[in-house]
Amino acid sequence: MAGQGPAQLELTLTPDPDLTTVMRLRAEGLRQRNEKRQDGERLLRPAESVYRLDFRRQQGLQFARWHVRLGQPGQVTITGTSQNWTPDLTHLMTRQLLEPAAIFWRQDGSDQLEWNEADAQEFGERLSELARVRRVMYFLVTFADGLEPAQFNASVFFDLI
Repeated sequence: MAGQGPAQLELTLTPDPDLTTVMRLRAEGLRQRNEKRQDGERLLRPAESVYRLDFRRQQGLQFARWHVRLGQPGQVTITGTSQNWTPDLTHLMTRQLLEPAAIFWRQDGSDQLEWNEADAQEFGERLSELARVRRVMYFLVTFADGLEPAQFNASVFFDLI
């Protein structure tokens, strides 16, 4: 439908299995050696996976909306990171996690997706700002209440300005 509003760009959150594995190995290695994490270090938890968003375009993006699909009831929390990771050289530190996180959930017996609208909106707006200086952004995605990565899809729509 031409003329119905600004053109939009959809960017999909993509699993990053290599980075997830590296982060899991870090946590497992510390556990096996009975060592403690560095002060302020944030270790990947079992229900978390690393996802990435590749900005094909960096200028002229204005956050429009999230598009999240949960294949079954459960909850997902999407937390952005301020770090442009080099996992072989640096560890994720707690201070690198961005606030607020976007939380989406679906109740048992419902097909209706719910979310924390104000936080998801603010987080989305920050993505527009970060796109100007980043080609890639990483996220910790936490799955809860029986939801698993295979039942999750998410993308972000931006208006092209």
